[in-house]
Amino acid sequence: MTGTALRTDTEHTQEEGHGMSSTATDLLTEAERTLLPSDEDVAHYARHGWYLSGKVFTDEEVDLLSAASDRFYAGGRDRVLPHHPARLAYWEPAHGDVQRHNDYIHYEDATIGRILAKPLLGAVAARLAEVDRIRVFQSTMIYKPPIVGEASNIVPWHFDRHYWSTSTSERMLTAFIPFHDCGEEMGTITMVDGSHLWREFGGDDSTSQHFAERDRGALEELLAENARFNGTEVRKIPMRIPKGHMSFHHCRTYHGSGANRSDRPRRAISLHLQDGDNRYREFRRSDGSLVAYNHDELVRRDGAGHPDYADPEFLPLLWDARGIRE
Repeated sequence: MTGTALRTDTEHTQEEGHGMSSTATDLLTEAERTLLPSDEDVAHYARHGWYLSGKVFTDEEVDLLSAASDRFYAGGRDRVLPHHPARLAYWEPAHGDVQRHNDYIHYEDATIGRILAKPLLGAVAARLAEVDRIRVFQSTMIYKPPIVGEASNIVPWHFDRHYWSTSTSERMLTAFIPFHDCGEEMGTITMVDGSHLWREFGGDDSTSQHFAERDRGALEELLAENARFNGTEVRKIPMRIPKGHMSFHHCRTYHGSGANRSDRPRRAISLHLQDGDNRYREFRRSDGSLVAYNHDELVRRDGAGHPDYADPEFLPLLWDARGIRE
């Protein structure tokens, strides 16, 4: 992303509804259309790399997410993954009172999957990314216990594109969706303003590893080095997110989060999103070893025999500006 306008991934006639076609906006209520990002909001996202939404989910929908998470943590599943890839984030009770991450929550829990498929969410993401189609790329349910000294609660500075090196797109983005009002005391997500526009310095094979596998001090220094390389300072913006609202950030925006100093758990879903043009690409480290993402073991194959990142079984379509549904 360069701060200039991006072309949409398919040609369509833009009419009313903040630049979306009338066919697409027919899927939204009149009230929902008022929640679409304005042209000014899209420009803000392009400059800063993050956006705070209006109230995308009702209180009832958020409460359903919370109740479904309770059921999941108690062992309830509507379906399970065919198998667990080696690098799957998947908290189980035996792991104890640490920060919990559970990938593919949209797949394993039907209630959560249904709520995350709300057209308004996909429409907001499409506006920000300036594309026609939005698919799920990954969904991770997160539970940060109210333990100030719990080391796993600290999420070091990173950007998501490093972990998506097998994807072709530079327009991917993430929605962070808390189940309650979420502020600094709870260890909310914090963005490094404008960092998605930085030229990268110091990248090596280690950047394809998840932040949990890397040294936190090294990640902190990498952030500082990249700021210096770009002739700027690190400006950290904590996201203060009311219930039902969510933040969005670009796939190259540095972000992290701190300790939960409150008296209750911080509960949320991190919903990673891909545009309709995203495809699998082969990516190798300097030693020739092939980088793999968890999808590569689960999704169907395309005509060339590569993992199909448009497999609706695992990566459903959330929004299509033409009104097309799978």
